[in-house]
Amino acid sequence: MTSETAPTPEAARPRRPLGAGAADLARALGAEVPSVDATLRGVTLDSRSVEPGDLWSALPGASAHGAEFAAQAAERGAAMALTDPAGRDRCLAAGLPVIVVDDPRAATAAAAALVLGRPAERLRTLGVTGTNGKTSITTALTGTLQALGVPAGAIGTGGTRYRDADGADHAIATVRTTPESPELHGILARMLEDRVEVAAMEVSSHALVLHRADEVVLDVACFTNLTQDHLDFHGTMEAYYEAKRSLFTPRHARRGIVCVDDAWGARLAREAQIPVTTYATRPGTAADHVARDLRAEGYGSTFTVDGPDGARTLRAALPGRHYVANTLAAELMLAAIGHTGPEVARALGEAGTVPGRMEPVARTPVLGVVDYSHTADALEQALTTLRAVPSTRRLIVVMGAGGDRDRRKRPHMGEVAARLADVVIVTDDNPRTEDPAAIRREVLSGVPEGAEAQVREVGGRGDAIELAASLADVSDTILVAGKGAETGQQIGGIVHPFDDRLRLREALTARGGAECDDTDEGH
Repeated sequence: MTSETAPTPEAARPRRPLGAGAADLARALGAEVPSVDATLRGVTLDSRSVEPGDLWSALPGASAHGAEFAAQAAERGAAMALTDPAGRDRCLAAGLPVIVVDDPRAATAAAAALVLGRPAERLRTLGVTGTNGKTSITTALTGTLQALGVPAGAIGTGGTRYRDADGADHAIATVRTTPESPELHGILARMLEDRVEVAAMEVSSHALVLHRADEVVLDVACFTNLTQDHLDFHGTMEAYYEAKRSLFTPRHARRGIVCVDDAWGARLAREAQIPVTTYATRPGTAADHVARDLRAEGYGSTFTVDGPDGARTLRAALPGRHYVANTLAAELMLAAIGHTGPEVARALGEAGTVPGRMEPVARTPVLGVVDYSHTADALEQALTTLRAVPSTRRLIVVMGAGGDRDRRKRPHMGEVAARLADVVIVTDDNPRTEDPAAIRREVLSGVPEGAEAQVREVGGRGDAIELAASLADVSDTILVAGKGAETGQQIGGIVHPFDDRLRLREALTARGGAECDDTDEGH
């Protein structure tokens, strides 16, 4: 979709909310019925986004209680507050009737579902969880369904996009991979108004722990993989896994699709509390559906799948084993809701491209690729994939690590880059509130002594991309990793405009003779 035709962002709430009575809601939550009844027309966690008639949820936080903003919520027209005993008096002091519960975060999801008419029960819902692959699979699902004429949309890292029953495209801006529960149920309700039939959503581990995805029972849930990430939040890989596993229970899903290429997936297939279909891409791995005979085809690949009904051929629109896995996962999820056959396979083979995910921005004489890979495993997959492209001579990678996130993965990323690339340029990703130089040092600490790769450190991300372009020669490949389709760089609490795709394209064009992909999709 070009920037000229991109839809105007819309609100994450229905135009015509069904609403619910406060007394009915309190009884449903097992809370004391408030003395003042009201018809609640929306739910929000943010006092700044309150609209008249909303239920406002005041949650306890790490450093402050949301009830401190009760006056602001009341001024904006909140009809009632949902809070815990600690927030009760401050909400009452602001003139807000209250529903008091012990766990207002979990209760907020139940309230949003009730007030907005339980929209998840009236849509086909598909959910994808895993460290990598969520965006690629949800994008492939919606692209395929839309190509088949099915009104569908995706909720995830890039916000929400959907096509309604009249063929019009819509966009809703969100800031989290899985939106907070009021936004999530508001988006689903808005989709219902526009007669959308299928919603595909990314389900993060944070969302599962923090009740963002509560009150949605997915028709199909998919697990892709589990590699080190988010340990700043979960603490251990076991806790990270347990969060993912909770999706595969009757509370959250009816059936599962699980990749068993890694030990975590194999364990999940055994421990899931719902019926599970397994898939694999690793040779010798036992699964219900196994991909084999991967063959390069243009920038993508074709492959054969052995399943219970025999062999079949599929095409992945992007290169690499991980995109084969993503394509197979999407096909199995579509089949689980009744979409099968040659037309589905054809549409799927063309629908798997995602802005900023192994996206080529220049093809000759230098191949320039931008990818979102921001973990050691994802970076290894991207570099291994590009190394296997027949025309590749040298592999140059521009990479770094984000600030205020899991620090333990940084040396591993440096080790992977030095092991698999010929030239490594360590630069700044999104430093956020951390010292950029300190982050770079932690990445560089993983580079082993005597590494064959040429390793450079360049602080400015733009300067690092320009250096990569100046070093590249005919048939070299440049990978700019970490930020994908992001259009800003977060430094010291300020977001500066920055798009890896534009900067790499400009740098390669400036060096002369680069044949660039000049579409504006996703920019």
